[in-house]
Amino acid sequence: MPAPKLTEKSASSKSTQKTTNYSSIEAKSVKTSADQAYIYQEPSATKKILYSIATWLLYNIFHCFFREIRGRGSFKVPQQGPVIFVAAPHANQFVDPVILMGEVKKSVNRRVSFLIAESSLKQPAIGFLASFFMAIGVVRPQDNLKPAEGTIRVDPTDYKRVIGHDTHFLTDCMPKGLIGLPKSMGFGEIQSIESDTSLTLRKEFKMTKPEIKTALLTGTTYKYAAKVDQSCVYHRVFEHLAHNNCIGIFPEGGSHDRTNLLPLKAGVAIMALGCMDKHPDVNVKIVPCGMNYFHPHKFRSRAVVEFGDPIEIPKELVAKYHNPETNRDAVKELLDTISKGLQSVTVTCSDYETLMVVQTIRRLYMTQFSTKLPLPLIVEMNRRMVKGYEFYRNDPKIADLTKDIMAYNAALRHYNLPDHLVEEAKVNFAKNLGLVFFRSIGLCILFSLAMPGIIMFSPVFILAKRISQEKARTALSKSTVKIKANDVIATWKILIGMGFAPLLYIFWSVLITYYLRHRPWNKIYVFSGSYISCVIVTYSALIVGDIGMDGFKSLRPLVLSLTSPKGLQKLQKDRRNLAERIIEVVNNFGSELFPDFDSAALREEFDVIDEEEEDRKTSELNRRKMLRKQKIKRQEKDSSSPIISQRDNHDAYEHHNQDSDGVSLVNSDNSLSNIPLFSSTFHRKSESSLASTSVAPSSSSEFEVENEILEEKNGLASKIAQAVLNKRIGENTAREEEEEEEEEEEGKEGDA
Repeated sequence: MPAPKLTEKSASSKSTQKTTNYSSIEAKSVKTSADQAYIYQEPSATKKILYSIATWLLYNIFHCFFREIRGRGSFKVPQQGPVIFVAAPHANQFVDPVILMGEVKKSVNRRVSFLIAESSLKQPAIGFLASFFMAIGVVRPQDNLKPAEGTIRVDPTDYKRVIGHDTHFLTDCMPKGLIGLPKSMGFGEIQSIESDTSLTLRKEFKMTKPEIKTALLTGTTYKYAAKVDQSCVYHRVFEHLAHNNCIGIFPEGGSHDRTNLLPLKAGVAIMALGCMDKHPDVNVKIVPCGMNYFHPHKFRSRAVVEFGDPIEIPKELVAKYHNPETNRDAVKELLDTISKGLQSVTVTCSDYETLMVVQTIRRLYMTQFSTKLPLPLIVEMNRRMVKGYEFYRNDPKIADLTKDIMAYNAALRHYNLPDHLVEEAKVNFAKNLGLVFFRSIGLCILFSLAMPGIIMFSPVFILAKRISQEKARTALSKSTVKIKANDVIATWKILIGMGFAPLLYIFWSVLITYYLRHRPWNKIYVFSGSYISCVIVTYSALIVGDIGMDGFKSLRPLVLSLTSPKGLQKLQKDRRNLAERIIEVVNNFGSELFPDFDSAALREEFDVIDEEEEDRKTSELNRRKMLRKQKIKRQEKDSSSPIISQRDNHDAYEHHNQDSDGVSLVNSDNSLSNIPLFSSTFHRKSESSLASTSVAPSSSSEFEVENEILEEKNGLASKIAQAVLNKRIGENTAREEEEEEEEEEEGKEGDA
């Protein structure tokens, strides 16, 4: 079951970054009886062990949903002292905190206590898990909303002014209380109350949807919740940090599926400054954490958690916070610093169209690399390209490039083909037909292997999909910031899987045990073995399914190469042209915007495919091949001559054997091991020279022969020596031909 929804909540929980509700700063000076009664207690060893077990278990369960979870920059996380982990964007409702806790535990072995809504703690399952994670409950005003008498509407000339009908604002409401609309359409904080039928909001309602605006202009029922005193929560956080513990918080407030960050709430800045103000000897550090997902709501997607540089809080800022006249400026200054830190570790865009264009630019820029880039480097590349695109988007080159990229993306949608599979489709009818046939057979085999696990787990798949979609529709209807409510889909898929998978395994185990009831086996052993087998079968189906899905996706470009070869060829040509333009643009503008950008170093590190260099190498191989052929022809012509002088034979022999002497070469043939003694039988006047060049010093004494014997056998020795020499020349020629064939194959690989 996923971890609880962990969000930051303070008295300023609904303010924006620029108009932050700094009235919550009063919490730092409030000393209520609850504050005085709270005494920090160090978690017991049992709680710490349960935290480690729960984190490890959920983190590994999430690894079944995500294909890959990676951390980046974990060396930046302080290993000692109080730390506040500030995470954004909050793109996966209950998943984000567990992934972050798992990465922190794995990298620096520290425990993180997240802030959780008090209403979530009251839910049995979430509250049970939250107790393992030592979460801190926060009461949210919106959770206390209750229906009030009368109806309200806003003044058409001033949306901050609320006009009531049959209302009793003076008795039913109070300043800093919360006015809520029905069906979770929004709420606002009361700034002042003029009469029973008139009050003023601190900030107008968000009328992002037509039905909200219609209801507020024509009249609607409303709810009210009194102001919540959060001083007790702040006091608990201060004490938690003062004892060198870690706090986790999502400063956006709630989860969402937008492409940009929501305005940050002031609570995180108040927690850090308030703790250091109350405990001067404490040095709180804030670590920005980027929660970067590739399709966060999809099964078997990828996630990267990036840790930014810790934010040090200067003592001057704490002193500024201590002064009531400048405390708001201190909170705003720290909040701006946190916002910049989060932007450095997240990939955010102003709109969905920009995100799609940037992702295409990044994919096509990577086509120049022959090796796969690490996932964290891809995230960093996305981030920089977003900044570069938004900075240069009005440049004519970028505008034209954007237009062509959108046309290319439209062609991909037309063919229903992902970008990375475009170049894989080669227009070779016979070969591609064979590939389709054999890959289809392979898919059938993989499908048959995965089928038992798919059948066993299919009820969970179906149930998880339906419930997650229903929860997404409900969340979308209650939110004013969500686009499609994809942020809750992954959470509910994992939640359903964790809840129903054990029940499903029990069901199948009971059936297997019942089927084997007549066997003389222990029923407990049969049930336990069946349960373990079900887990293994379904997990194996997951792994095999990944392989099979990759193979299935590779079929489409092959089929397109058979059915629409011309359209595919045009798409490939457009892709190559776009890639060349993108590489040129990125290399030119990248060094201007980012001083540390070095395209040459990047090309060298990841082995860029340079076609000109490959052509040069191929030409060099061909040139050497031609020279070798000419050399062999000359040698064959010389060796076929009927009369060869002894000196010429010796030169040819030396040419083919530069690294070894004549004795060792001849001795390589066991049947002619005594041949070196004939090295002195060429011409008498050249005996000394041959002895020094052709005979090794270590073997010359071993095969020393009297001149008289050599003269008697001079004719036979000359013939044998000539035969051996010709044989060695032939062997060397054959060996060079083999080397030539190998280099020719390398040349072909270079051409490819």
